[in-house]
This record gives sequence, C-alpha cells and structure tokens, in this order.
Amino acid sequence: MKQYSLNALTEEAYKGFPEARKKPVIGMTANHSDIDATIREAYYKQVVAAGGVPVIIPPVTDVSVVVNTLEHLDALILTGGGDYNPLWCGEEPSSKLHNINAVRDSAELLITRLAYNRQIPLLGICRGMQTLAMALGGHVEQDHVSGLKHSQDAERSEVTHSISLDKDSVLYDMYQREELMVNSFHHQVVDNTGDRFRTVATAPDGAIEAMESTEYKSIMGVQWHPEWLGEYGLPIFQWLVERAEEFQQAKMLHERIITLDTHCDTPMFFPQRVDFLSRDPRIKVDLHKMTEGRQDAVTMVCYLPQPTDNPKQYADNIFDEIADFVGRAPDYLAFARTTEEILRNKQQGKKSIVLGIENGIALDGDISNVEHFAKRGITYITLCHNGDNDICDSARKTDNTHGGVSEYGAKVIAEMNRLGILVDLSHAGEKSFYDALEISKTPIVCSHSNCRALCDHPRNLTDDQLRALAKAGGVAHTTFYPGFLKTVGEADIMDGIRHLEHAIDIMGIDHVGIGTDFDGDGGVLGMNDSSEMIQFTIQLLRRRYSEEDIRKIWGGNWLRLLTQVQNCK
Repeated sequence: MKQYSLNALTEEAYKGFPEARKKPVIGMTANHSDIDATIREAYYKQVVAAGGVPVIIPPVTDVSVVVNTLEHLDALILTGGGDYNPLWCGEEPSSKLHNINAVRDSAELLITRLAYNRQIPLLGICRGMQTLAMALGGHVEQDHVSGLKHSQDAERSEVTHSISLDKDSVLYDMYQREELMVNSFHHQVVDNTGDRFRTVATAPDGAIEAMESTEYKSIMGVQWHPEWLGEYGLPIFQWLVERAEEFQQAKMLHERIITLDTHCDTPMFFPQRVDFLSRDPRIKVDLHKMTEGRQDAVTMVCYLPQPTDNPKQYADNIFDEIADFVGRAPDYLAFARTTEEILRNKQQGKKSIVLGIENGIALDGDISNVEHFAKRGITYITLCHNGDNDICDSARKTDNTHGGVSEYGAKVIAEMNRLGILVDLSHAGEKSFYDALEISKTPIVCSHSNCRALCDHPRNLTDDQLRALAKAGGVAHTTFYPGFLKTVGEADIMDGIRHLEHAIDIMGIDHVGIGTDFDGDGGVLGMNDSSEMIQFTIQLLRRRYSEEDIRKIWGGNWLRLLTQVQNCK
C-alpha cells in the first residue's frame, strides 16, 4: 500500500545527498489552450528515464524572461502540437490548414532562435521539428498529400509506418539499423530543411521524417513521437541528455577559467558603422556573440593595410573607436592589459577588450611610437603583415628586403621588450622568425598561426619553428582561417582541433592557444564566430582533455607569458 508520509518522502530525498551528481536541466515547451499551459506526461517521463531533469517552459515572448530561462537550461525539447500559421513563411493559408496557435508560434520561434545562438542542444518532436525549420531557415508544407497515412487512428504507442535512415547520421548510430517503424500524428511536413539541417530519414512517400544539424552534433528534429514509444523511443532522449551533460560541463568550465581569443580583426569593420553592442550579422565578434559563447576576453587588433597613409593616426583612430563603444557599455565591457585586469573584469561580470597592433608600420618608422602605443594599452605588435616592411621580411609577398629582421626592427624589438609588449611573429618569414627569436630578451608569440606539416602554406609554422618557439618559452595559437587549416575542401572545427593537437605533440600543452582571426576571414563550420566558442570546449571535453589543460589552451598559457613579459620591463 502506498505510504502517505511526508517525512518518509523527505528522508528518501536526502539519501545520498549531496553526493548525488548534478543532472542536466531539460526544458520542454508547453502547449497553450484557453488559459492553460500544458504538456503530455510522456515527454517528462522520458526525460526522467533518460537521466534529465524536466522543466516546463510556458509560451512567453518577453525577451528578458526567455534569455534568463535559457541561462538555466542544458537542453531544450520543442514539443508537438497544432499547425504553424503560414504567415510566418509569408504564405496565405491553405484550405487544408488545421488549428493554429498564435501564442505558441511566436514564443517557440523566439526561444528556438535564441537557444540556437547559445549552442543549447535542441530536440524537435513533430511540430517541434517544424519549429526548427521555421526558426532556422527551412520551410514547412501546409498540407502533405500522398498515399501514406501520416495521421494515424491507432493508439499513440502503436507504430504504423516505416522510415529509412541515412547511415551517416546520429539516428543510425543510435539504432544501428537502416529502417525504423514509427508512429505518426501530423499532416504538415518540413519540405525544405534549409542550409542549417540535412535530411537523415524519410518515409516511403519521400516525406522528411528526421533532420540533423549540418553544424553541430547536438540538434535534431524527428517527425514522429518517440515520447510515446517507451524503451523503443528512449535512445533519442538519452542522446539529448548526453548532449546536455556535455553542454552543462562546458558551461561550468567556462565559469571557472578565462577564455581568451588572442586575435580578431573586428575593428576593420568599424568604418562601416557596425555596432559591437548589438548582435550585428556583419561581424563575427560582438558583445552578444561573446556572451552566447561564454567568452571572457578578446584581443582586438588594429590591422594596417600596406601602404597606409599616416599610419600612427590611422591606428589611433581605430583605438579611439574601440574606446567609444567600451565607454558606452561600462557595465558589460572594460579594457584590460594585464592578467589581473582580465580576472577582475570576469569577477565583475565584464568582457575584457585587449588591444594589439597587426603590422608594425603603425610605428611609422619612429621608435618613440612604441611607447606611445604602450601608453594606449596595447599588449602585442605583429611585426609585419603580407609584405615586407621596415621592421622585417614577411612570409608572403616578400622580396627578401632585409634578409630577416632589419637593423631598425632589432631596435623595435628591444624597445618592445623594455616596455613589456609581446613580440608577435605571425605573418613573419622564417628568417625573420629566427632573427626575432634570437634578438628578443623575452619569449615571442605567434598570435594566429597554424602548422605547416598539416597545411603547406608559407604563413604556417614548420615543426622546427614550433620546437624553437617552445624552447624559447613562447606560444603559438591555432587560427581558424580556412586557408591555413587545409588546402583542399571545406575546413571545419575538427581541422582546428587537428592543428592544435599537432602543435601540442610538437611543443607541449604549455605552448598553445587559440587566436581565431575572426573578422579577418577566420571562421569555419562549427567555429564560425564568438557564439560558437563553447563548441570548441565541448570538442576538447570529448577528447578527454583535463580542466587544467583546457585552461591553458583557452588563455592560460598566453596570460602566463603576458605576465612574464610585463614583469621584465
């Protein structure tokens, strides 16, 4: 007989507490009818069975409420329900359209888009799969007509038709079979997945029955209802909970470490009046994307093309523009030049903006300008860019002007050492690299350089260069410029992982990091802007890197070196 004892329930709850592991929180969108927000019990029972903590999300369109809700979620299920209003697709309603739900439509499209931007694992079920398509660039057919019955009269737990699975899919990995039997309760279908998804399952009549993200292994839509299929449907919920556990672990890790991108070219876009304080689609690094990717700090460089008229003034103007937007958001942004300032900013909930110069022509041939820019707060100078300058020869478009570092360049390096500014040899030719390594009294860095052993490009570093750099105490940061990752085919996040791991094999874990080159043509599938930074952490966790190693990769090595160089001045 059931025991109606609150004390007994409470005692049971505390058994094993607080040793019980933290379970991921799985949000589930609620249906809306009259004055009720409801959900079928099958959804939350499957979440519990899979090891997650279910939370019902009401259909709310208040952005601040949605954003704060998402902060507490580790995954989101978009549940089934009625038809979508075709006006969201710019279409007039068909006579075959069924009941629509305006309260759900706007709320679910909003939360889906914001969850996607935050890299939150997503599972769309039936209408939920259609939500993914509607929110993220696909299309939903108002009424699918074929000889196959897609809206069954049988019990919900009864399977009524087959689907074929793509062998190259997460679903196939789950079930290890090319055909599944599924239940079916719909008449609308996704007829165009859009670029962000690919079809991985179809019904015998060609209807799309499942789609998976082309970018992440943590987003899926299925047109049937696995919540009603018990053990048979459970693997899909177990997959979601596993993705949620990864995301939860990555989030918690980002709270404890500093995530620093040592090179972005976003200031190049400031003359186009981009707005760093908004989520601006024209740039890959802005305040919102940094927040979504849980990124703490970024080094914004002033890049100077060759030639540049009045280069010192050009650089000052760029730094003035950076100062302007930092000044307009003092609660969210702050400059940082030292490790201590970056740590303090994180503790205060602020993103750190670190400054650098890409191309030593900013000095305009005047050694005193090193001190001028030091006073402006720069942390490093990339000695050259694509083409020789008065400091050294370049890796590209070089005429071997100086045979390495010039006499003036040697003085620049000495002055940078004196003032605690990092010497950056990304873009430098091999002779310039070795010259600078010998001249500099402090370790040098390569803020955004990859491995030539994996991609034969003159901008990349040879294994001998990597060894020499590590021996001298320096660091080399993997970049996501596609042409420096591979010479054939489209690069993706795993190519970045391969370059990082090659550098680790040659140099050791204490000499590597990440310098994306976002907004300088950096960005690849899976790691295309600051919002996707957490995806890189997830990949590192999947490959069993320790927290300490991830801390080093995500900025610890660079900050150690920055402190060392600044203490030498």
